[in-house]
Amino acid sequence: MSIEVRNINKRFGNFTALNNISLDLPSGELTALLGPSGCGKTTLLRIIAGLEQPDGGNVLFHGKDATGSHVRERKVGFVFQHYALFRHMTVFENVAFGLRVRPRQERPSEAEIRRKVHELLELVQLDWIADRYPAQLSGGQRQRIALARALAVEPQVLLLDEPFGALDAKVRKDLRRWLRRLHDELHITSVFVTHDQEEALEVADRVVVLNKGGIEQVGTPDEVYDQPATPFVYQFLGNVNLFHSRVHDGFAKIGELEVAVDGHEDTQNAAALAYVRPHDIEIHRTPENGSTFAATVVHIHAIGPIVRLELARADATEYVEAELTRERFRELALKEGEEIFVKPRSLRVFIDPNPAVA
Repeated sequence: MSIEVRNINKRFGNFTALNNISLDLPSGELTALLGPSGCGKTTLLRIIAGLEQPDGGNVLFHGKDATGSHVRERKVGFVFQHYALFRHMTVFENVAFGLRVRPRQERPSEAEIRRKVHELLELVQLDWIADRYPAQLSGGQRQRIALARALAVEPQVLLLDEPFGALDAKVRKDLRRWLRRLHDELHITSVFVTHDQEEALEVADRVVVLNKGGIEQVGTPDEVYDQPATPFVYQFLGNVNLFHSRVHDGFAKIGELEVAVDGHEDTQNAAALAYVRPHDIEIHRTPENGSTFAATVVHIHAIGPIVRLELARADATEYVEAELTRERFRELALKEGEEIFVKPRSLRVFIDPNPAVA
């Protein structure tokens, strides 16, 4: 079931939650809506589900306009962050609920309900707790039961709103791997909301990065991480170093380092922002003319297999963070207070949209 979002607008009073959003969600893919709090991702998910009505625009399911359709007609399964399980019902009855409340002519027989519920509990690997109540379960177990309940009605679309946000880090990591394996088995068109960059990059086929009610970028996890389309995407996805620079005749200069900026050969003295990730920085003992700049090692911090360096640029107040393997760190034999030379392997330059007024 493919989903098309066309020119969706939504306001809450004076606040614009979604501003002319258009998006195609291919059939069978697992898509992450990623962004900071207040960016519009949950509002978009609720509009797709039919739990919220847009002020303008359309939602199409498999080419058919579903904008005015009731949530029951859309055949979506919805999983909430805080499980929303019925506390007075057993695990079995929670999963069976969506089947039991169907109109009489559509309701399966009791034998079929029992077969389907046990099949779903086996799918989420919790068939052994069918007679327990939600209060007797762990957070991770409750979330899997919530997912089984959503799947019981055989949805054509599965929507998940921060499904692992209420869980601790270890359980969250285990469950997102489990969700990825489950999706690969079922191939239901799925959309999940998250503000966790690692979660989106690890689980999703496609990532939609939202900010202030608009879409910044849509792409595979590798595309949005390795080829950010905007400064916001660069800063939001993982650690990054930011350098202030100026672009003149197609080049940005950072200390002694000069970087070509495609498409700006005629640009004259424009304020710019240059980004590079810590793992894309090389450390050298000697300078390389035009490709390095000098810095001082301020702090050394070893984290598992990685050694993180905090560096102070010799010609600026900006600090630089670099990440080295332990092997490379031992080769360099670095000490705090030493001068070294920094060589970015991959530096991306954007013209600053909001330059400071001198």
